[in-house]
Amino acid sequence: MLHKSPLLKGQFLKRYKRFFADVQVGHEIVVAHVPNTGSMKTCLAENAQCYLTYNPDPKRKLKYTLERMVIDNSHVGVNTGIPNTLVFEAWQNNLIPHWKIFDCAQKEVKINSESRLDMVLWQSKVQPDLKKITADSLHNEKLKLHFVEIKNVTMAEKNVAMFPDAVTSRGAKHIEELMQLLQRGHTCEMIFVIQRENVNAFQIAKTIDPEYDKALNEGLKMGLKVTALKVAFTSDETKVTGIL
Repeated sequence: MLHKSPLLKGQFLKRYKRFFADVQVGHEIVVAHVPNTGSMKTCLAENAQCYLTYNPDPKRKLKYTLERMVIDNSHVGVNTGIPNTLVFEAWQNNLIPHWKIFDCAQKEVKINSESRLDMVLWQSKVQPDLKKITADSLHNEKLKLHFVEIKNVTMAEKNVAMFPDAVTSRGAKHIEELMQLLQRGHTCEMIFVIQRENVNAFQIAKTIDPEYDKALNEGLKMGLKVTALKVAFTSDETKVTGIL
């Protein structure tokens, strides 16, 4: 994924009110939007190098957005809006071997009046007339799809990427919804996008959120697939490189 504007180098000073950060860019201290609802544990360090994007759109209250931190010489992608695009591009580029059977995909799929999942995949040879998935179309018992929920992973301990970095009742709810879809005959998958360079394994942070760990294990018993994806960073691009 190419960033829409050049990445600007800065020095991270502090995060506050969850969505704000003070960053020194050159001789100026700017307030940047932090697009991350998590605790960002192991991602933040005072005076660490960081990268931002700048958007002068007059409708934006904050013109700068925090995109990456550099922790222990490792780039860490903290923008949680990026993984969905990365995963869709990975499907387009055939980077996920077990997805090569799917030639159709749709982002942001509404599964009921309250919830939506990040992505759905299907085979046109099986569903030749299917153009778009809606909540109403899921009542068709003959419809068999592959549902995907995507999570951004930034936390790491001893070169092990970990999720979540805070209690996530919303995350547990998504797993419950995937299990309901499994019961209806669909296949489902959790994708964890590891936006961190200095890791070589992935695991659930069950000491942080034991209920999430419990829900995921229940999903695994029902056939839920879990995949962790590696990411690489360049000066103007973030991209999936394969399965961790």
